[in-house]
Amino acid sequence: MKLIFVNLRAAALALCCVLTCGAVGRAQQQPAAAGGGEGLTAEQALARYEQALQATTDPERKFYLLTDAAPTALSAGQTEKAKSYARALLDQAPAMEKDWNYGNAVHVGNTVLGLIALRDGQVAEAGRLLLASAGSRGSPQLNSFGPDMNLAKELLAKGERTVVAHYLELCGKFWKSDLGKLGQWKTAVAAGETPDFRPNTGLLMRWRFEKWDRL
Repeated sequence: MKLIFVNLRAAALALCCVLTCGAVGRAQQQPAAAGGGEGLTAEQALARYEQALQATTDPERKFYLLTDAAPTALSAGQTEKAKSYARALLDQAPAMEKDWNYGNAVHVGNTVLGLIALRDGQVAEAGRLLLASAGSRGSPQLNSFGPDMNLAKELLAKGERTVVAHYLELCGKFWKSDLGKLGQWKTAVAAGETPDFRPNTGLLMRWRFEKWDRL
């Protein structure tokens, strides 16, 4: 049963990436799909993740749930919860290094903490966390659809072009199917521009595409 759950969860996250890449811009105009999270608020989605976290004693399930709970908490404006879940995710990650979700955990945990640090005025720390978010071997989702660029975009707005350029280089180690996007973004950053990172800005909206009947 555990293997079945892991496979379903991997498929669900892959589907989440597809939907995020193709539908984030239309999410508010579309009706909620059966079992989906489009009709929920971030606060309601967070409550469901928290309920599932409280109910589980399975380390793998906790690992997957924290990967969703951390960015959802930030989307809901629950900064301290987001920080707590992101730290718990990163604390658990070393023990889950062989898990397919390991790269996602490293990316999500560091991205969430980086966004919080930047909003607290800790620009250098946010830059460090941006680079840390790309410091894994990737994952099925990251390798196919690429990294989230929310933190990179916000750092560019602060003039942190060098660290963002370095981040894009690191992402190239796992995102081989980028269809030239990384090169385009690096060129824009070098020219002093801010690239259009869409659709790679959906991390804080991923709960909209959760299939709650599979959770």
